[in-house]
Amino acid sequence: MLTKKQRELLVLIHERMADGDVAPSFEEMKNELGLKSKSGIHRLISGLVERGYLERLPHRARALHVRRLPEGYHPAANDQTEAAHKTRTYSSVFDSAESIPVFEPIPLCGRIAAGTPIEAIRDEGQTVDIPPHLLASGEHYALEVDGDSMIKAGINNNDIIIIKKTDSAENGAIVVALVDDAEVTLKRFRKSGNKIILEPENDYYEPQIYDPDRVKIQGILISLFRTYH
Repeated sequence: MLTKKQRELLVLIHERMADGDVAPSFEEMKNELGLKSKSGIHRLISGLVERGYLERLPHRARALHVRRLPEGYHPAANDQTEAAHKTRTYSSVFDSAESIPVFEPIPLCGRIAAGTPIEAIRDEGQTVDIPPHLLASGEHYALEVDGDSMIKAGINNNDIIIIKKTDSAENGAIVVALVDDAEVTLKRFRKSGNKIILEPENDYYEPQIYDPDRVKIQGILISLFRTYH
């Protein structure tokens, strides 16, 4: 069962190719479907590949095959041929600037303290390539962990963590928290009465307790990866 957006994208690619035109670019797909970013298009394509509607061509990183059409789809009148009633394959080749990404580039915004809070992070103009399955919906950024206060949560010094941008979090979530508009830290978020507690995951560190107006949530942890040397 396809989602509405998956169906719309599949039909868009099919109809463009059936008309003898080139395949739509990621930018065109994004605009046609009313999405905010090309990463949403990539996730839709990945879902269609997993369900057998699309296939990535081997050894051709910029091409797709449309293997079958969604149930209930009826081709236009000028496409009512015997071939149109069979499973058809349309080659959907993207130009080099719009190639189907294996990784998703997201901003790498410096280092974050998993220990004592450090100065607020800044966007340093760098990016890091992240496997799409490590991302959720919405906007993301990456940080390099500095410290060991979250090791019991499996977060080690020098790990790259993936953060989903949000200004709120549920109790127990691991968050990027901006304290006093000056320092940022990675901790587990708790609300207790009229206080906010930023809890470490290391017995050598003490929880940090603040009034709510001193803490701003900058995002929640959704995944991490590390390199072994």
